[in-house]
Amino acid sequence: MAKRLSADVDIDATPEQVWEVLTDLAAYPAWNPFILRAEGVVELGRRLTVTMQPVGGRATTLRPRLVEVDVPRQLRWRGTSGMPGLMDAEHVFTLEPRGSGTRLVQQEDFRGVLVPFLAAWLDRSTLPAFVAMNEALKSRAEHAAPNIRG
Repeated sequence: MAKRLSADVDIDATPEQVWEVLTDLAAYPAWNPFILRAEGVVELGRRLTVTMQPVGGRATTLRPRLVEVDVPRQLRWRGTSGMPGLMDAEHVFTLEPRGSGTRLVQQEDFRGVLVPFLAAWLDRSTLPAFVAMNEALKSRAEHAAPNIRG
């Protein structure tokens, strides 16, 4: 079975400015309510270490591999929870230009035998965490935008 979660937000900053915030992994603890910590190099094929905190859930650390780094349009990684096939996920951040701003779409596709048992929990805990992260990223990018512009 498969499950997709998706949340988007419009940001009053350019895709380049949003990308700068999104890929500044070291700064995540200062602003990100969902991905509490992220380490690694944002390069195709590299592994990241990310600690995620779903709403009402416990923090989990994963080591996904970057499968797309398309500056400043898309950042995509794939990972597994435990053994491959139990619950595999592909997480994507897409930045779409919108006038002078950006629409950020955060999406994750889940596959595996555990997905039917966890689908309702993902809606209750992970999707609200996407929304919280998107809003926090929006705030950080919009507040940084005047400094970046000039």
